[in-house]
Amino acid sequence: MEKFFDVHLIEFPKIEDPRGNLSFIESGERLPFEIERVYWTYDIPSWRERHGRALRTCAELIIATSGQCTVTVDRGDGGEKQITLNRSNIGLYLPPMTWRSITDFVTGTTCVTLASKLYDEADYIRDYQLFKSSLTDELQ
Repeated sequence: MEKFFDVHLIEFPKIEDPRGNLSFIESGERLPFEIERVYWTYDIPSWRERHGRALRTCAELIIATSGQCTVTVDRGDGGEKQITLNRSNIGLYLPPMTWRSITDFVTGTTCVTLASKLYDEADYIRDYQLFKSSLTDELQ
């Protein structure tokens, strides 16, 4: 299992069903939180970034159910890490206050994202400088 601060990959049972059966998610196996929200991220032109943002209190788990994309994560210390997800049995866990963006979508890519909280506009930080200053405020 690879780690980048609290960000880490979680292995799941292999998805053998050609329809992408995710029943292991329904049972909550190996998940680090209770699921409150599930949503899909679809491919966009490969040169564009999708979802550059952090969440104040919500954790997420991203699983590529088809295709491939790159998730760039940053915990605010200036270091970032790129993790490539493809249709596999691996999910990327992102704890709260992790800046992330998704790029390099291959045509037909679909990711399911599991979230620990319901959608709350106030939880989103969409400006990187505000994200960094929020981290500084938390440390004081």
